[in-house]
Amino acid sequence: MAFDLIDLPYDDTALEPAVSAKTLSYHHGKHHQAYIDKTNKAIEGTDHADKSLEEVIAAARGSDQGLFNNSAQSWNHGFYWHSMAADETSASDELKSMIDRDFGSVDGLKEKLAERGAGHFASGWVWLVVKGGKLTIEETHDGDTLADQDGVNPLLVIDLWEHAYYLDHQNARPAYLDAVNGKLNWSFASENLARGTTWVYPS
Repeated sequence: MAFDLIDLPYDDTALEPAVSAKTLSYHHGKHHQAYIDKTNKAIEGTDHADKSLEEVIAAARGSDQGLFNNSAQSWNHGFYWHSMAADETSASDELKSMIDRDFGSVDGLKEKLAERGAGHFASGWVWLVVKGGKLTIEETHDGDTLADQDGVNPLLVIDLWEHAYYLDHQNARPAYLDAVNGKLNWSFASENLARGTTWVYPS
C-alpha cells in the first residue's frame, strides 16, 4: 500500500496572510510530498508495505531512524493541514469547557501555545493534546510525533520548522504563531476529542 499526499482541506490562499499560497506550494507540494515519497520507497517490498502509516511509525521508532523521520513527518503534516481552517471555527461545548477549566479561556490557551511555540528551541512541533483526562500542551523535536503514543490524543498541532513560516515571517516565529492562532480549526480539535482516539492518516 502506497501512501498519498493528502489534499489541502482549503484553497491555497485560504490561510493568508498567516500562511501564504507560496509557502503552501512549497510546504505541502514539495516538503510533504518528499516525506511521502521517501516513506513509500522505504516500505516498498517490505513487511511494512501493508501497514497503516501509524503502524509504520510505531514499527520504525527506535529501529529505523530514516523511515521513522519520513513517516512521522508525513503524518505530522497531514495533521497540521487539518489543524488550521480558512476561518476560525468554534469549539464544541465539551472542548470549550475543558479549555476554560485547564487554560481559563480560548485566548488563554492561544497565549500558552504561542509562548511554548516561541520558546521551543530549533525545529519541532507544539501540540494541544488530551492526556490523563486533561488538556495539555506538548512539544516534540525535529521529526518526532505523537501519532503512536499511548495515553495521548492529539487535538491540534502547529509546525515550528522554519520552512513553515520563513517566506512569510522570516525569522519572526512569534509573528507566525500569533497569525496562525487566528486560523486554528477548533472543529477538527472537537472531532478528535469526541472520537477519543488518535486521528488516522487517510489511506
